[in-house]
Amino acid sequence: MNLAVNVCRLGCVRVNNIYKFGGCLSRDASTMEKYKIEWKRPPKVPIMEPIQSGDLGLDITVKPSEIQLYYDRSKELDDASSIVKKMFSVEFQHGSAARNLKREKTMALVKRHASDRGSVESSIAAMTSEIHHMQEYFKDQPRNRKAKVFLKELIEKRHKQLKLLRKWDYRRFEWILERLNLVYKPMPVKLGMVTRKDSIRKLTQDYCDKIVQDKIDAYKAEMRVQQKIFFREKAEKLAFIRNEELECGVTPTVTEQDIEAARREAEKL
Repeated sequence: MNLAVNVCRLGCVRVNNIYKFGGCLSRDASTMEKYKIEWKRPPKVPIMEPIQSGDLGLDITVKPSEIQLYYDRSKELDDASSIVKKMFSVEFQHGSAARNLKREKTMALVKRHASDRGSVESSIAAMTSEIHHMQEYFKDQPRNRKAKVFLKELIEKRHKQLKLLRKWDYRRFEWILERLNLVYKPMPVKLGMVTRKDSIRKLTQDYCDKIVQDKIDAYKAEMRVQQKIFFREKAEKLAFIRNEELECGVTPTVTEQDIEAARREAEKL
């Protein structure tokens, strides 16, 4: 076992030396191809993408026949004709009408009361709705730099609000993540660039650790088999000793419980 660990560590040192000394290989140096270690630079995901911002999406839709925001409470529309109602519907209004209505529905998921518009939950819900809208907008207009900066700042502002809410009230933080279907992604503790050298070293170390763990698992499996054989033989020897002591008229030092316990251990293994 120690020999396998030392060989694996030696290979790890050799592969690391390839990148440490400018790629100069000796005749007996181990290579990445030999150990089948492959590394590809991870693609850069912009913060605007849902997978990076943590937005998993909300099942909130606005039908064209719905009345635009604030006019749905009008008592005059109850007695108005169908043509008038259609004029005040989202279908015949500016695109912002559907956007505002969707934002109101999103805020309704976390509102403390009907008139709540200033709490932390309502602010996060409003920003989430706006972020969803801008992400859909970027699918058609990916080169709009002004909208890109606005979306980036909005995501960072929401992240700051979530960070503070997580510090103040963790239960409410978890609740709002569940209601808005969000994933909170904190900043990494150790900041730094992704480099090939460090990544190769980590992959090599993981490869060596896997080899060592496989050897340990194989050794444990072998020990379990031998342990099962040991308990079987132990039960047989204890039974033989007890029978011999009984035939000789000596008080047996081995009890039936000892024999049964050895048999149970063998069956358990």
